[in-house]
Amino acid sequence: MTMSKIRGMRRRYGFLASSIGVTSAAALALTPALPAAAATTTVSSASAALVAAPPAPAAKRAGTEAADVPGSTQSLPLVPLTEGRARGRTLTTARTLATTPADGAALEQGLRRADVRHFSLLGVVWDNPDTELHGSVQVRTRSVVTGTWSGWQTVETHNADHGADPGTAERATRHVRGATAPLWVGDCDGVDVRVRADTGDRDQGAATDPLLQLPLPSGLRLELVDPGDDPGDGSGDEPTPANPEPDQPRTGELSEAAAAASAANADLAPIGATEIPALDREDTERELFALRGAELTERQRAEPHIGPRPKIVTRRGWGADESLRARGFVYTKKDKVAFVHHTATGNNYTCSEAPSVIRSIYRYHVLSMGWRDIGYNFLVDKCGTIYEGRAGGVAKPVLGAHTMGFNGNSVGIAVIGTYSRSKPSSAAVDAVARLAAWKLGLYGMNPRGKTYLKSAGGNLYQKGKNVRLNVISGHRDGFATDCPGAKLYGKLGTARKAAARYQGR
Repeated sequence: MTMSKIRGMRRRYGFLASSIGVTSAAALALTPALPAAAATTTVSSASAALVAAPPAPAAKRAGTEAADVPGSTQSLPLVPLTEGRARGRTLTTARTLATTPADGAALEQGLRRADVRHFSLLGVVWDNPDTELHGSVQVRTRSVVTGTWSGWQTVETHNADHGADPGTAERATRHVRGATAPLWVGDCDGVDVRVRADTGDRDQGAATDPLLQLPLPSGLRLELVDPGDDPGDGSGDEPTPANPEPDQPRTGELSEAAAAASAANADLAPIGATEIPALDREDTERELFALRGAELTERQRAEPHIGPRPKIVTRRGWGADESLRARGFVYTKKDKVAFVHHTATGNNYTCSEAPSVIRSIYRYHVLSMGWRDIGYNFLVDKCGTIYEGRAGGVAKPVLGAHTMGFNGNSVGIAVIGTYSRSKPSSAAVDAVARLAAWKLGLYGMNPRGKTYLKSAGGNLYQKGKNVRLNVISGHRDGFATDCPGAKLYGKLGTARKAAARYQGR
């Protein structure tokens, strides 16, 4: 039985009706022909406050989700583990671990549940986004398809390397939380998690050094995300068996938020389109003059180095529930640098599952971590398909939350998967190059060149410092992190050369 059939049975028999998750926003029916100006609300400065406060994540997990809204998020508090449980046995004793820091917080927390609703992605969050989790997170899950438990998997602790810049309205909201990277596990209904603080050489059997005992962050919770089925036309019925023709609108009415997100791309595709079609070089150059002609220099007019526009799956195409995100859009001035990321969600997904993975990351970023929208501007799957990320228009300089300290004047491109030890596919690397050649070409940037960005503050550069960066950089170039993984980072030179070639340089 396929995962889609299993999900269809769950929906048909009402298993999603009681899911903890998102309340449906009141939908103002707008026809697909709604003018862009009427459908979108924007702010033009990266420092401007949010147009409207995002829906409170706590309320959205309170169990009031309407049955016709796809997806759900279960938020489960972690508890101190007993000494026996920490060794892998389930005991009823209340004796907690003997080694605890001075403030009395347990050095290991977790839970085991074999009765949770279906989920496909998980992560651990905590109260303070500025608090780092010094330790390890391991999970194992029970598959709905096979009924068996997986082996233990390590969840990347992530520790503040993604997110909005310090001092911005998005960062300052009280809903923002610290979080691990999300992990894609497939359709599961059981989970076992343990979060262990760093305690010196404890794992090697040596005595624990009290000076190295760092408490775990407060408010640890396990987030279990069900991406739901593709909402299709938003009618709440079973998803359509096949997508409509490429770059054509879906039938049915759009909510106000969905119309606004789609209208942000109205210069590139019809309202309600599931794809923004690819263009050849000649048409792309013609589009460049239409979009930014008044801003181009004489040299750019004479030599418009821009790669052909690649096909891009829109938010409507991957099934974004637009009621989740904050209303309105926030823009920076221009895109000078493309930061390449990996999502660290693991590589155990098929390309047909990529939209579900993206919907899960979207829910995790917004409802679990408290961001206004998904953090990345674009995502790329292992087959080389490119997806629109944060709403606001793929040809516009949308302010993301992908590289803390350098979100301004940059674009975040995330390859779905984990590439610390696994090599990215050639299709994914080429997609990054094609996307960068077009997106950076809109602003006259040479993919093989270097430029300067001013730091907004982070763990590598102090606020206000002008930093010289490659026009195509890895996340680790702007923040001390493993992202985008050593194997993907090692392919950035290839991506730079290919992007320059696509631009005709």
